[in-house]
Amino acid sequence: MSQRIFSLAALTVLELSPPQMVEVAARAGYSHVGLRLVPATPEEQHFPLLADAGLRAQTRQRLRDTGIRVLDVEILRLKPETRVAEFEAILAAGAELGASELLVAGNDADEARLTANFAALCDLSAPYGLHPHLEFMPWTDARDLRQAARIVAAADRANGCVLVDAFHFDRSASRLADLAALPAARLRYAQLCDVAGPRPADMAEILRQARNERRFPGDGDCDLLGLLRSLPANIPLSLEIPTRQLLEQGVGALERAQLALDKSRTLLARL
Repeated sequence: MSQRIFSLAALTVLELSPPQMVEVAARAGYSHVGLRLVPATPEEQHFPLLADAGLRAQTRQRLRDTGIRVLDVEILRLKPETRVAEFEAILAAGAELGASELLVAGNDADEARLTANFAALCDLSAPYGLHPHLEFMPWTDARDLRQAARIVAAADRANGCVLVDAFHFDRSASRLADLAALPAARLRYAQLCDVAGPRPADMAEILRQARNERRFPGDGDCDLLGLLRSLPANIPLSLEIPTRQLLEQGVGALERAQLALDKSRTLLARL
């Protein structure tokens, strides 16, 4: 069996610059990282990889020095006013860093337009060797697995994929049967974490947990083994596990990245 790819997601160690992140991933034992080229929110700490050619060069050098590779780049939002052609510089930067996967959020209530824009993004991404993944999140306009799968199927592009994140899978009440029915070609990587407790009634609280407080695999209430068994065998796993409480308690990025990887490996040993 080939070695499972584990990638350190940006949200897990958001305080680190990209070169520091590559360094931590290497020291903790990951093979890949995910880099955030576009901030997810206006408030979050962000290192301008896109605008800063020097930072990109430094990041590429660190990737070469450590042997770490880039799995995915994030996060492109498809909104009503989106002009897909304007994403080209981001795609070029992602390709330059060696990424093969691209994380996309659907923020457009007009599903036909969202589908058309996703298809256009797939077409624009293809020459760069990038595979756009529509990530369903319950507060977006791709709310759950069924809707994301419907949009990606309707866009009908060979490089169009669906991104399953264990947190959103749980909080959107998506079903393992629907995941098992999805063509394997639509799933090129997945995001792993655990989730504690029942689904909050308040969407703002779901969003807060998603961005700040997730659990390491095995430390929550998710059926992660069921999820992994419903995904393609050996699918690359991006460990996206923000733990703001630990950060505020002074637990360093290396230790948090290491915990995420160790607990993921322990879980996979039970598969």
